[in-house]
Amino acid sequence: MLTHLSIQNYALIDDLKVAFSTGFTTITGETGAGKSILLEGLALVLGNRADRSSLRDGERKCIIEAQFELGKYQLEPFFDKNDLDYEEQTLLRREIHPNGKSRAFVNDSPVTLDIMSELGKRLIDVHSQHQTLQLTEHDFQLKVIDAMAENAPILAKYRQVRKEYLGAQKALEDLLEAQKNALKEQDYNSFLLEELEAAPLESGIQEALEEQHEQLSNVETILDQLGQGVQLMDDDPLGINHLLRELKQTAARLAAFGQHYQGLFERIQSVLIEMDDISDEFVRAKDAVESDPALLEEVTQKLQRLYDLQKKHQAGDVDALIRIKNELADKVAVSLRLDGDIEAKQEVLKRLQNELEEQAGLLSNRRQQRLPELKAQLEALLHSLGMPNAAFDLLVEPGKDFKPNGRDTLHFLFTANKGGSFGELKKVASGGELSRIMLAIKSVLARYEPLPTMMFDEIDSGVSGEISNRMGEIMLQMSKRMQIFAITHLPQVASKGEQHFKVYKEDDGKVTHTRMRLLQSQERIVELAEMLGGKALSDSAMAHARELLN
Repeated sequence: MLTHLSIQNYALIDDLKVAFSTGFTTITGETGAGKSILLEGLALVLGNRADRSSLRDGERKCIIEAQFELGKYQLEPFFDKNDLDYEEQTLLRREIHPNGKSRAFVNDSPVTLDIMSELGKRLIDVHSQHQTLQLTEHDFQLKVIDAMAENAPILAKYRQVRKEYLGAQKALEDLLEAQKNALKEQDYNSFLLEELEAAPLESGIQEALEEQHEQLSNVETILDQLGQGVQLMDDDPLGINHLLRELKQTAARLAAFGQHYQGLFERIQSVLIEMDDISDEFVRAKDAVESDPALLEEVTQKLQRLYDLQKKHQAGDVDALIRIKNELADKVAVSLRLDGDIEAKQEVLKRLQNELEEQAGLLSNRRQQRLPELKAQLEALLHSLGMPNAAFDLLVEPGKDFKPNGRDTLHFLFTANKGGSFGELKKVASGGELSRIMLAIKSVLARYEPLPTMMFDEIDSGVSGEISNRMGEIMLQMSKRMQIFAITHLPQVASKGEQHFKVYKEDDGKVTHTRMRLLQSQERIVELAEMLGGKALSDSAMAHARELLN
């Protein structure tokens, strides 16, 4: 419930501080006194947008604070979700600075305007005349029957399953789209993969083939050079090996004359052994080399295939082609994997759909069962509010789509006249009738769910006499379960308040101020008498005012 409200530097309000109690509070005041300013200020601390033009003094910031008692609202999960400190006495504060910027706080923690607005909706329901259009919304109408049917736990489970269902549905759509795209490229990717798999792709293969191609292409030159090498090594008497043997004999004769010469002999002998081996290698190499045009053609084709593939795939080397081949293999395999994934996701979707249908059916059945009771309660309330022929025709029609509140469409049809045709509320009910219907519905809601503090802004507009008296009684009864505020011009309603505040203007000779004060017993009599008969208080108006209070 709202326990305190403080408004500083807003419109005609310089500094207003007021405390509220439980039960039914009425607020009165002449037209233009500033009741709308009070509501606008409260709306700001509940998350409405603001601008600097609303500042009374453009050089100072505007501060609006509202303190709420949260004990029965079970809002701890909201505070935990938004990382806020939960306190049973929670303070909402809004600051509007001269530069136009605004800041919002919950228990002195900065919050976004969205968070403040979401919290505000859970704390207080400000109902003005234009909000009677809410009556025509299917979601609001379902909310009424769901409250009566105590469907909150079933709705919570339904919405959780629906969230999972929509997620699985989106995932399946993504898989099907991926499969569609994969199938489009499947043939081409398979062709590219087969082409790469047919090529000799292994690390280092291109260098080896290029070397082999170079040798096969130059067989005669190689044979010629190898032949010259053999001749240079073994030609008699001028070949390298022949000369080395003569040198070895010379060194052998010197070896007997000292260790130094012995070492020289051994080095020459080592060189001769190495040269003999090199000579043999030249001979073996020469014998191994032969012209092979068929092999040369084969190597040329392999190399050309590698060059063509590198150009086609814009690859720098064979290793890059190998990576591309692996990627293509993955793409080709995607369709097979997607088939399995799609089948699994379809099974999940089918299970969730069955569960959704079960929960939606349960909601429909419970709604159907409580429709007669809702119809009876609403008609009884409206009959007491001066609409003796008011009647409802309520019908729950299950649909196919899984909507946030189930599969049902609630046909909420109304007629105010005996024998009249039923029609949608927005088409057949007048503004005054809609106000009374809204009050009746909010009264029913208050019996079945813990609604937040509710403020009615001139919901009694357009009615008078006994009807207004009955409207006041209904709001008084609602206040036994929740905190109720009523801004009213009707003394019959104002007299029902357990607290009665008056909003008025005060002129200090320089500026006009909007004030608000709690009326005491005699002040209430005067205020009600003025509402009944004007400023010139008559004895009958005063007597009538006392009668209303009693």
